[in-house]
Amino acid sequence: MAEPVMVMDESGEPNPYLLGVYAPVQDEITAEDLKVVGEIPKDLNGVYLRNGPNARFPMKGRYHWFDGDGMVHAMHFENGRARYRNRYVRTRAFEAESAAGRSLWTGVMENPKGNPFGNTRGLGLKDSANTDVIFHRGQVLTTWYLCGSPYGMDPLSLETLGAETFLDTLTGDFMAHPKVDERTGELFWFDYGPRRPYLRYGVVGAGGQVEHCVELELPGARLPHDMAITENHAILMDLPLYQDMDAARQGRYKLTFNRELPSRFGVIPRRGQAHEIRWFDAKPCYIYHVVNSWEEDGEIVLDVCRVGRPAPAGSGSPLARMISYLKLDARMYRYRFDLRTGRTSEGFVDEDHNTEFPSMDARLTGLRSRYAYNVSVKDASTNLFDGLVRYDNVTGGKETYYYGEHRYGSEAPFAPRDGATDEEDGYLVSFVTDEREGTSEVQVLHAANLGAGPVARIILPQRVPLGFHATWVRADQLRGSAT
Repeated sequence: MAEPVMVMDESGEPNPYLLGVYAPVQDEITAEDLKVVGEIPKDLNGVYLRNGPNARFPMKGRYHWFDGDGMVHAMHFENGRARYRNRYVRTRAFEAESAAGRSLWTGVMENPKGNPFGNTRGLGLKDSANTDVIFHRGQVLTTWYLCGSPYGMDPLSLETLGAETFLDTLTGDFMAHPKVDERTGELFWFDYGPRRPYLRYGVVGAGGQVEHCVELELPGARLPHDMAITENHAILMDLPLYQDMDAARQGRYKLTFNRELPSRFGVIPRRGQAHEIRWFDAKPCYIYHVVNSWEEDGEIVLDVCRVGRPAPAGSGSPLARMISYLKLDARMYRYRFDLRTGRTSEGFVDEDHNTEFPSMDARLTGLRSRYAYNVSVKDASTNLFDGLVRYDNVTGGKETYYYGEHRYGSEAPFAPRDGATDEEDGYLVSFVTDEREGTSEVQVLHAANLGAGPVARIILPQRVPLGFHATWVRADQLRGSAT
């Protein structure tokens, strides 16, 4: 296995998010006839895709993990065989830097003044489409965590299809974690920024056009990251974490967590108007990722991974502060919003285990779901996912699986087997990287029995750096996208 080409930044300071299991890979490859330990289930058919940051050139200034160029790694399963492929997302910024042969942008830790261009809202950072990857209307959409352009990719070839404008109806930007309702074909999204309107909420219809968009009033600029839907509503967030505008005017990116403010959750009819939104107050926190939401006995139930202390815990150099701020410390948490009384109930589902990057059966998005599949976050200075946790909403139980010493995985979406009858009738799929050996593999586990370990391990010819979000595209969805 070839050693990676070292990519550093101008600071000269060793950055852990450019080394070891995070070190970028430069080669885009396609690999078949891979070594398999165990047996790939023949009823596992579809493609597993995972996005993440993969710096291509040395950064101007200091590197932040979120700055890396988007690269999608994919494993296609078909009738007991598997094929691996990885490709960069050819964003507008990627093409500009390719033409120049060097980095043209500074990142989150530097003053963006002088960067070639930013997003529609005027944020002068590079939109790298490196965060999430979701399937909608025959293509996967790659997104950026600070709101940018969604870029379409072919789910099998990983060819970048260009910035998705939804038939020229998308104005403004697009957040990291839109929600798709497979039953209706709709896609739900929001857009936020440092100036008014601070929040816009929209719906892309089954025909591929933005059919609904409203501006929603907030007390000021916020940094929402995720949202939820139910059968009849969407849930948006106004959380007390926001950019320090005085620092922004000085060219610095600084976040403030205001414990004097509540967390607010806005419940709005799916195609509701601004005056129809209802706000529910809760204890201050930050939320990166939603598990699922549904309607139950006049209430909205919302399951999330809740961060109680999102402010940096450390001080020192800018690099030390970045490492401290990035460290995830989240717990499974449940909110209930009573639509009759306006009352909020909230509490922990699991107060002890630091878990994040949740997944569930995507076919049940917006409906009551029983199982959540989260990554376990290791107690370390950087973010390392050392295993998987399955939560059972009915029994309250949980089951864990750990990869082993110095082995770290990825977000593991639920992959229903052919003919699946329920939401644990299938598999979890994850890239797993061995820190000591510098090697990677794909592990396939039975969703109903994580403790049994992988039924198949597919050995890869190239290391897969640790990254962000993943999705599973079923074979029937792939067939539909080819018609």
